[in-house]
Amino acid sequence: MDLECCWNREVIEQADCPNISEGEEELLVSRLQRVTEKCCECPVFLTAIDQHRESSNPLAPILAGVLDENSRQKNQIQSLVSFLDNKTLEMRFMHELGSVLQSSVDLDEVLSVALTAITAGKGFGMNRAFLLLSDREAGVLRGYLGIGPRNLEEASQLWNEITQNDMDLQTLAQNFRHNKLSSERAKFHDVLEQLTVQLSNKEHIIIKALDGKTPVMVENAFHHPDVPRELANLLGVDTFLLMPLVSRNRRIGMIIADNFITHRAITSEDMHSLETFGFPVAFAIERASLYDKLQVELNRVTEAGNKLKEQQELIVKMEKMALVGRITSSIAHSIRNPLMIIGGFARSMIKSTAVSDPKRNFIESIVSETRQLEGVLDEILNYSDSLYPTRDFWDVNQVVETSIRDLQEMLMQRGCECHFSPNATLPLAYIDIKQVSYCIRTLIISDIDGRSGEVIIVHAYLHEGNIHITIEDKERTVSQDELDALLTPFSITHDMGSGLGLALCRTMLEKQNIPLLVVAPPEGGITYTLTLPISKEEQA
Repeated sequence: MDLECCWNREVIEQADCPNISEGEEELLVSRLQRVTEKCCECPVFLTAIDQHRESSNPLAPILAGVLDENSRQKNQIQSLVSFLDNKTLEMRFMHELGSVLQSSVDLDEVLSVALTAITAGKGFGMNRAFLLLSDREAGVLRGYLGIGPRNLEEASQLWNEITQNDMDLQTLAQNFRHNKLSSERAKFHDVLEQLTVQLSNKEHIIIKALDGKTPVMVENAFHHPDVPRELANLLGVDTFLLMPLVSRNRRIGMIIADNFITHRAITSEDMHSLETFGFPVAFAIERASLYDKLQVELNRVTEAGNKLKEQQELIVKMEKMALVGRITSSIAHSIRNPLMIIGGFARSMIKSTAVSDPKRNFIESIVSETRQLEGVLDEILNYSDSLYPTRDFWDVNQVVETSIRDLQEMLMQRGCECHFSPNATLPLAYIDIKQVSYCIRTLIISDIDGRSGEVIIVHAYLHEGNIHITIEDKERTVSQDELDALLTPFSITHDMGSGLGLALCRTMLEKQNIPLLVVAPPEGGITYTLTLPISKEEQA
């Protein structure tokens, strides 16, 4: 029989077979390979087989059966190749995910990778995913994060962006974490707020799936007897997948995934792949959460350690200061008695000495120096008392006015003025009145020490929950060296009596956590500022 087909020729030309494309020239000289790959699907060849069958050729049905079996096996092989290709991609995908999930202890990074993997086309390709995390203390499964578009327009824009940038999965996850994590959480805020289920509600389909530890495909959700109507309305889809996250029998959370936009069917292979994916995700989330808790506890321990160190340093400092206080107090009391006797005799002698007597100048000098030594002793004894402040609530206006009134005679002798206008709106201050009064007097005395005609302005006002007292002299100019000397204990500035002054004030106020700020700008003027607390909590 003369056939039009070329299968019975060993070697053919390119023009003899329309099924052989460019690049397949080896089929022109290999009849067996050509018959297997091309002829079995060639209409001319199949027509030739039918002609053999019509001519009652006994080989025709056998050959037809062989061709059918060959075609079936060929399709099966192609299906297996496609399956293996998909599995290879899945293995690469899982390896890429695993490397990130195993190494990361950052919860946001883990969640970004996990949800991006579920929704990315290079991952599992779901349209949306919601993550619920278990809160054991509150006893609830709480909506934590959502990812995906909310409508078709947003989906088209998102998918076009991914296609144009051609980013791999890890890059997509990083981009999501840095640029979209907060916005996605805000976008699905209304949904996440309602995705809260009590862990004790064993009849709820989400808790059932979590306790069952296996994925659950929910179909016909709007008429499903186990799906609450509010959950179906909230998700707005008829089909969704519940994937529990369980690590070492601990319920970590739940992922709800669906194809809200494309409505593509979720297959059993999707479920199996997501189930395999769920184990490392649950473990990574648990590890990252534990790491966060560990960091919090570590910060607490570090803070407690720092406070303990500060307390130890304070105790050592207090012990040293207590020792200094006992020594200075002992010395001061030893000196005071003979000094008072000397001063008393000198003052008695000056009363009975005539103004014209040449000895009167010597006696006046003794009285003056004795008074200064008594002032030094008072400062030393005040320093000893400053170690143990006793605080209570006091009227600041009264404290300032009393302090200024105690200095009125000294101010008049030196031709100085001190102005203060009471502020009736001030609350009570929580202070040691004795020490604060001493500090106000000392600051004023320090400002007029060795000078005359000074005008000092005192203000008291409420600012940011504290009472501020400012003592200001706009006319006085103080260099930085002089300011450092003022704040240094036992530094001599003008007269001997100011050796402890401001340094003692600072020590006293530090015991009460009252800052003493001294500002002396180069253009002139000096301002002392005390910040007094108005509640006991300020002393914590």
